[in-house]
Amino acid sequence: MPELPEVETVVRGLRKVILGKTIGSANCLSPKINQDNYPGWLDDIQRKQIISIGRRGKNILINLSGNNTLWVHLRMTGHFFYLPKKNLIEKHDLVLLELKNDKNNLRFNDYRRFGRVRLFPTDTVMLQKGLCNLGPEPLEIAVNDFIDLFNKSSRMMKPALLDQTFLAGLGNIYADESLYSTRIHPRKQTNRISKKKLTELHAVIQKMLKKSISLMGTTVDSFSGVNRKTGQYQNYLLAYGREGEKCQRCDGTIKREKIGSRSAHFCPRCQRM
Repeated sequence: MPELPEVETVVRGLRKVILGKTIGSANCLSPKINQDNYPGWLDDIQRKQIISIGRRGKNILINLSGNNTLWVHLRMTGHFFYLPKKNLIEKHDLVLLELKNDKNNLRFNDYRRFGRVRLFPTDTVMLQKGLCNLGPEPLEIAVNDFIDLFNKSSRMMKPALLDQTFLAGLGNIYADESLYSTRIHPRKQTNRISKKKLTELHAVIQKMLKKSISLMGTTVDSFSGVNRKTGQYQNYLLAYGREGEKCQRCDGTIKREKIGSRSAHFCPRCQRM
């Protein structure tokens, strides 16, 4: 699933190509997405201007004129593509937005069809479940608040980092990488981590996310930006996806283990309990 850097990459790509433009016509080829919305939702976004595009956690928010917001979650394999109108509609193009005075159109493509595109009034969208209960943004939270967040909780580190109501935007990749970089065992209890180590984790997470954003995210499956270019941060991964490989820091071997309901990649030798 695309995580914070990948979603931010998509948001920045969308801003470059569709911000300020007006939607001419809209079409949805997915019964599931239509069922997520009210009848006539496509009519309500036609002739609306795209006035801002933002991100909250792993969610994309496309604000339109007339108090309308498209709330998009890419889930596992969702993509936005900005392509010439003359290009054939592809099998997995689920939502098509024709843009006025533009030779290209915007397509929401998702071959596994888990992604969601929903329309809400702008003044109520942030009250919806899935947005109103999100935790703080990793790139915005101050270090003291970050430390308090962990000290007030008593749970294993890996599940905590994956919990979007605890900290919004991290997933398996950046959780594994940040814990590896700080030598924290994924089963370590959140309130058993020293202030010094949490300060280090805060800095590592922010540095890692910023670097990944600068490299257009991580592509380990199918992720790509609006221009279909893949990310490059996968070339810097030290733990995630390296099960059975030698730890680059010691003589240990990277292990993959199920913790909670998700897998974790770590080195048992230098990430000790």
